Amino acid sequence: MWTIPKPKYKTGLCADGEAEITVNIGGVRVVLFGDVLNRYPESRLAELVNCSTQNYEVISSLCDDFDPGRKEFYFDRDPDAFKCIIDVYYFDEIHIKRGICPICFIKEMEFWKIDQSVLDECCKSYLSEKEEELKEIANKVKVILEDLEVDQCITRTQRCQRFLWKLMEKPGSSLPARIIAIASFLSILVSAVVMCVGTIPELQVTDADGKLVEHPTLEGIETACMLWFTAEYLLRLASSPNKLHFALSFMNIIDFMAIMPFYVVLSLTYLGTTSMMELANVQQAVQALRIMRIARIFKLARHSSGLQTLTYALKRSLKELGLLLMYMGVGIFVFSALAYTMEQSHPETLFRSIPQSFWWAIITMTTVGYGDIYPKTTLGKCNAAKVLETAAKHEVELMELKSGRDARRKSSN
Repeated sequence: MWTIPKPKYKTGLCADGEAEITVNIGGVRVVLFGDVLNRYPESRLAELVNCSTQNYEVISSLCDDFDPGRKEFYFDRDPDAFKCIIDVYYFDEIHIKRGICPICFIKEMEFWKIDQSVLDECCKSYLSEKEEELKEIANKVKVILEDLEVDQCITRTQRCQRFLWKLMEKPGSSLPARIIAIASFLSILVSAVVMCVGTIPELQVTDADGKLVEHPTLEGIETACMLWFTAEYLLRLASSPNKLHFALSFMNIIDFMAIMPFYVVLSLTYLGTTSMMELANVQQAVQALRIMRIARIFKLARHSSGLQTLTYALKRSLKELGLLLMYMGVGIFVFSALAYTMEQSHPETLFRSIPQSFWWAIITMTTVGYGDIYPKTTLGKCNAAKVLETAAKHEVELMELKSGRDARRKSSN
């Protein structure tokens, strides 16, 4: 048996007849003092110490068993988790110790009627990360179970829809599905290569107006790839169990954006009138839509586990990335204004405005420094040195923040 010591900061008078209870947590006997437990009057232990030992109905609702002779309350709970939970009565916070499942610990806190707000900050972040991981695992398990369950579709249409969905979305379900996934992957690569090669002047041809355009062979390959992407998107949309969720999914939005410019340019080029195509705004819109073809490269994330891991890592580091952008934003604004003010005294100053100075601050803080804009006064050069020092300091602070977070996460495991 172990006894929780009284806190040195306890208020009030200590009486010999002070209320205390003995609890047995999974075979471990603990003696607790009433004035300590009453610091959280809504907790289960506080309710237990304040209830009458003659009221067996209330006692049975608060504990698993009760020995009237020894006045001992029995709980079939985890004693290691209870050692962490009891800290809240003394330190007003709880830290999840190593080896305790955070999800199970939350259930223990709910049983003892302790609010999650008393968790230490490092434990809260660790808990949220574990909850996200469990949600992802649960979603994957749900998908696997759906694939393994017996097909209970009633109509032939539903069976065909289910077969088509597995064929287009689950490469591991069958050999044809794997072949389709490989073909889609190769189509993305071919389309990206054609887009890049089509800009080489030696491989372009001259149209009737004397302008360089893509080679007809490359256009044919591009059209074939786009027809494949269109058919793939439409088949996936038609076989999707939840079409609204499918249309609003991030990866599917990228797929749509990769397909849409082709048909818009096709409509403007072949269906538009000659006077319309002669407008400068329409020509610029066509060029902008052609550039949007670079969105196809993001389709690789659907077939590449490495890119999916990268996306997941970026998602997990949003807090650090946001902090970095905030540091850079403040530094860029401050040092750009200072550089503009200090360089105004030089007759050949390159800092014409504060927005123009933003470019200098960005390339200096990122240690690129193209040399197209630079300070010429002594104060301006000192300001530039301060910019480099601040950028290095921010990098060190972010590294320390990341290492401290990792250390807290390891101590919580």
